[in-house]
Amino acid sequence: MSGRGVKSPVVVVLSTLDTKGAEANFLRECLEAGGSRPVLVDIGVLGEPRTMPDVSNEEVARRGGMLLADLRRDPDRQTASPVMIRGATALLAEYLERGELQAVIGLGGTQGTSNATAVMRSLPYGLPKVMVSTMASGDVSAFVDIKDITMMFSVGDLLGLNPLTRKILANAAGAACGMAAVEIDLDSSTGEKPVVGLTNLGVLTEGAERAIAALEQAGCEVLVFHAVGSGGRAMEQLIKEGVITAVFDYALGEISDELFGGLRAGTPERLTVAASMGLPQVLCPGGAEHIGLFVDPPETVPQEWEEHLHVFHNPVILAPRLDGQQLERVGAEIGARLKGVTGRTCLFLPKGGVSRYSKRGGPLADEEGDALFFEALRKHLPPAVELVEREEDAEDEAFVGAAVKKLVALIGEGARPS
Repeated sequence: MSGRGVKSPVVVVLSTLDTKGAEANFLRECLEAGGSRPVLVDIGVLGEPRTMPDVSNEEVARRGGMLLADLRRDPDRQTASPVMIRGATALLAEYLERGELQAVIGLGGTQGTSNATAVMRSLPYGLPKVMVSTMASGDVSAFVDIKDITMMFSVGDLLGLNPLTRKILANAAGAACGMAAVEIDLDSSTGEKPVVGLTNLGVLTEGAERAIAALEQAGCEVLVFHAVGSGGRAMEQLIKEGVITAVFDYALGEISDELFGGLRAGTPERLTVAASMGLPQVLCPGGAEHIGLFVDPPETVPQEWEEHLHVFHNPVILAPRLDGQQLERVGAEIGARLKGVTGRTCLFLPKGGVSRYSKRGGPLADEEGDALFFEALRKHLPPAVELVEREEDAEDEAFVGAAVKKLVALIGEGARPS
């Protein structure tokens, strides 16, 4: 949602006003000075607000399914937080539906950051989300996850106004006002070009670059995702939100890592979303012959992987090859996750190697293991999935060209009148 056509963009401020009332009120003043209309939402529970909210904590709790008085009777964060998150999430969903939400700012320490970003993660991609947090200089992956949340380090604690917090909060307000006024929407539903989600790994980059060029030449726009767990999940969330309309799932290593404890692990939902929604998709088991492992000390091999072919992707990431039995399990899992396919799905099998590492002469080349993997895929693929076997490796120009040509054809089938 952009600020286009909105005289005063609405910026919601999520904060516990019993502890951060002065900061929230200063932020409100900055937003007003920037031409936005602030809406202060109180997500605190215990104390009385130190500035007047636009939406009270009583209202937030009610929308979350409980009375504030009940939460206060036996205060417990494990009980209160989910209620306030649900209530704020429901409130912002209504604002969004009415076109009255152009940006969100959160203020908080550990708990406030956790609660505010949980609400932000429920919001669509493209809607500006700014989190001013004491936690923003550390590992923020749990707060951001796969959403486009901008984390801003408060530097000092958010306990009172001073020259530093005023400047940080003013910068946050300026960022939100600026983002709220941007006139570019994230919406493919009215676009003329199909938007293709493409997964990639470092062992497939040359092929991915060829695929991007060929898809763009065919009139598509391409969103590329690094298939290291978060990448595949982000692509599938954008599919759900209607941004991505076709898929070239070129890298399926997230399935292997999920099964065998690798760092690129996906989730049980991975590979099921496009199928369930009937999107045109071409698949390739790129990078699925190995997993990725963090190792410490660098360049060491854990005992359980010593007998496997392996290569160091870099000094702290080991890429051990899966053995034949493990690859049979990966093939069966890929087939099981595609059971919802009803058509417009094709798996391209690169018999010359599923990544740069495993093609002929590569450090993970193993023709016998490949044969077991490919046979498992043939055995477990649902009948509705078309199988195309090619002699080239996954990055070969002819392989990529044929896969792209097939995807473009599948997209075209959906555009034809029934």
